[in-house]
Amino acid sequence: MLFDFRLQVFRTVALRLNFTKAAEELFITQPAVTKHIHELESHFKVKLFDRNGTRIRLTSAGEVLLQHTEQLFAVYRNIEFDMGDLVKQHNGKLQLGASMTIAPYILPPILAAFHRKYPAIKVNLTSGNTQHMEQALEQKSIDLAVVEGRSRNQNIRYTEFLKDEIVLVSNIQHPWAKKDYLKPEELKQVPLLLREPGSGTQEVLEHALKQIGIKVSQLQTEMQLNSTEIIKAYLLSAPCMAFLSVHAVLKELQNKECRIVPVKGLQIERNFYFARMQGQSEALPELFMKFASHYNG
Repeated sequence: MLFDFRLQVFRTVALRLNFTKAAEELFITQPAVTKHIHELESHFKVKLFDRNGTRIRLTSAGEVLLQHTEQLFAVYRNIEFDMGDLVKQHNGKLQLGASMTIAPYILPPILAAFHRKYPAIKVNLTSGNTQHMEQALEQKSIDLAVVEGRSRNQNIRYTEFLKDEIVLVSNIQHPWAKKDYLKPEELKQVPLLLREPGSGTQEVLEHALKQIGIKVSQLQTEMQLNSTEIIKAYLLSAPCMAFLSVHAVLKELQNKECRIVPVKGLQIERNFYFARMQGQSEALPELFMKFASHYNG
């Protein structure tokens, strides 16, 4: 068990890349964190972190250990989940909300598997943009939301669910579809389909564009649409492009109807989150979060 705790200390430091924050999160002292890391390094006879002043980063050995540690802890979580499941009878109603990318592209297979495992639980799913889902939480019309971004609303607690990437997509006939990449200044010349204000995708896009010196007002907005499906249908028959979640275009990419066109210097990664009101700890939202997090298709 001590070795497991040392791995937990290592994982926390590896994810935070900060000994002080790891100590605070684990409720132990910073010297204790350092001691556990040194003992792991002595055990494996490798350095796990490179230190440069106050900054640290994983060594190649540290990256290998982190990968194995994540796999090991995932097994532990699955054991606890499955063993705990054997002694519980689950029923009731879960009011679930999801944003416009997550509802059609991420949740359906998870919901189907959840229903097979817990047929006595009734799930009602509503969808809207991220802003609408957060409002629904505050109005208590849903118990749990799965959203594309996190706001500064202090009343809502966010838990990481799934990683995503937003990519620039065109139909396969677009004149620039065969380019290796676009330069940032070329992006300003492309007619674009954009999501509506309040969309998690749109907020993340605006922030990422600022990093390469582009304002949304400088883009050629052909149309604003509040549905990814409508954007895709429009995109397939028009010489324009759109920024979409890679999860939303997997089928079109596989069918060679669309192509991702990278923009030089622009990489838009984000997390999908579970969102609940602070202090909420009802059993069904917790159960669904655990199930969805362990779902692997």
